[in-house]
Amino acid sequence: MNAMGIFFRGVAMGAADIVPGVSGGTIAFISGIYPRLLSAIKSVDVSMFKMLLSGDIRRAWQYVDGAFLLPLLLGIACSLLSLARVFSWLLQNYPEPLWGFFFGLILASALVLLKQVPVWRKRELVALVLGVGIALFIALAPRAGFVEGYTGVFLAGFIAICAMILPGISGSFILVLLGMYATVLTALKTFDLTFLTVLILGAGCGLMVFSRILHWLLSHFKSLTIAVLT
Repeated sequence: MNAMGIFFRGVAMGAADIVPGVSGGTIAFISGIYPRLLSAIKSVDVSMFKMLLSGDIRRAWQYVDGAFLLPLLLGIACSLLSLARVFSWLLQNYPEPLWGFFFGLILASALVLLKQVPVWRKRELVALVLGVGIALFIALAPRAGFVEGYTGVFLAGFIAICAMILPGISGSFILVLLGMYATVLTALKTFDLTFLTVLILGAGCGLMVFSRILHWLLSHFKSLTIAVLT
């Protein structure tokens, strides 16, 4: 897979991540880069920082699969920054058609995940019902009065990124429930550097924690995990 192919997958992931209801993780899953993405994220650890501090930049680059992560992150960033203005305008002027469009994308994402479970046994069906219960609870929850200030921004990034890398769960929708979606869109549109830096730091910390949990779940309970996500 060449750098341009990875870049455009990143563009698609960024476009999905900015849409409430659609997950960049789903795009990564169906485009065949999800295992490599999780592995690369999981590699950002103490060992990598030791290599950087010792000046062994080339080894650190190879350790985290930098040739994959860099074009992917560039694609995601380009997509987020270019589409933020479009979605911000649509939310202000055509909210109902936009939410209807998002709903259709959610249904399509669920069908994609449904096909990833090879055999539906009793335990997968129980996991599916459990997932439906969790999803209903999240979807019907009132918008939260979230923590104010940059602490809230950091926590929003930490929580939302966990959903963004999960196939089938939208980080943007979590931001909607936290009451932070419009605020984040405005920051992207105006390029509020301080706000975005705090958000990215929160997202980075969330990635390092959650990617390890998700990698373990998919390694040991893949069918059950995908059934819950569906």
